[in-house]
Amino acid sequence: MKHIFSLKNIIIGFGIIIIDLFVYIFLGLMLMDYDDFYDESKGAYFSLESMTFWQKVTYISLHFWHVINIIFIVFLVYKLIIKVKKIKSERKIVQDSKRI
Repeated sequence: MKHIFSLKNIIIGFGIIIIDLFVYIFLGLMLMDYDDFYDESKGAYFSLESMTFWQKVTYISLHFWHVINIIFIVFLVYKLIIKVKKIKSERKIVQDSKRI
């Protein structure tokens, strides 16, 4: 029986978290450009009208990255639930076979 929290899975998990944090840091630094050069005459703060093309790309990319993270977390929870149910059913089969 394979373990859910093996050393390999833990290392892969930490790697994914570190990559995710680097993407958030990069997009956050790119959005600092908007804060530095914001001009009130172009529109309301953080409205798309007041942003340049690359600031819009960064802003939309950040929201897209949020969606990707939510989908990934839901997928991981789903896979974890499936594995736990599978392990429980295997244990029940083994216990039932020992009773016979």
